[in-house]
Amino acid sequence: MGINVGKDYGAWKKVGGSFDDLPVRDGLVTEKKEKYSFSFSDAELVQINIPGIYIVYGDIIFKQQQMYFRPTYDVPDMVKLRFTLSGNGKIFNRVNKQEYIFNSNQQNIIYMPELDGTGEYDTGHSYRFFEVHFAKEKFLQLAEHSTKALQVLADYADTGRYTQLAEQNLPISWAMQHCIRNILDCDYPEGLKSMFIESKCIELLVLQAEAFERAINQKQPAALHSAYERDCLYQARDYLIANIHQPPSVAELAKLCGINEFKLKQGFKGLFDNSIFGYLSDYRLNHAKELLLDGLPIKSVAFMLGYSSVQHFSNAFRKKFSLTPGKLKG
Repeated sequence: MGINVGKDYGAWKKVGGSFDDLPVRDGLVTEKKEKYSFSFSDAELVQINIPGIYIVYGDIIFKQQQMYFRPTYDVPDMVKLRFTLSGNGKIFNRVNKQEYIFNSNQQNIIYMPELDGTGEYDTGHSYRFFEVHFAKEKFLQLAEHSTKALQVLADYADTGRYTQLAEQNLPISWAMQHCIRNILDCDYPEGLKSMFIESKCIELLVLQAEAFERAINQKQPAALHSAYERDCLYQARDYLIANIHQPPSVAELAKLCGINEFKLKQGFKGLFDNSIFGYLSDYRLNHAKELLLDGLPIKSVAFMLGYSSVQHFSNAFRKKFSLTPGKLKG
């Protein structure tokens, strides 16, 4: 959605359009791509609009750490599915005196009818996000007979109260990543495209609701007690991904992230529902699948992701996806 952003409270720039800037014609899809270059950031935005749903994908390089936001009044009431794909940031909204943290590979569902406050972002990395905004009435209809957590969020939104699905964000699953990619890569004719995108947005909502419902029902691992330890686990996850070609040992990773090996292994399993190297293996193979679908040669993908041989890569790929890399490429 359109937002007023600036490097201080004196000069404001509007980034992104409003919902009405992307008119819907007979239920079809309207898309818009824009690039911005300001003294405080460079940004590329992709905006997609279908009836009752607004999507925005952003890739931003921040040139300064602190940003300022103020309200826009051309934005309808919406509930936001928020996915932080890379980079880290946080926003303090003075309206409801709430801080929202956006770390890499995390997701949540947020109802924030007005934003007036400050943001802090990592200037060393690209900040990429993907958002699905459901018109409030549409969201209320979808949530009516869903999970308890979604129904509570809908009750808050219905009465105009600020809320989010959970205080703690959850990791973005590979099913969510795949769904986001399907939306961005959709090349159906316009009529079918609207149906496809709406179905994928609802699928994302279902995946998020299911993930949070599962997290509520699961007991937190005994080894995971503090916010500091959770931060250590997210740091360990991010370090693994950044060093996918030469991953550290568990002992090295524990030392790098400031947590003992027992808490690292037990906490990682509880937070990410996978072992450390199970998570890394899944990440590598899902990333490999994306690269292959993008047209990269099998040998190049195997080399890029640190496999000792093409055969080793092919065996691991077949075990996970029940087909060889060659068959995937057709």
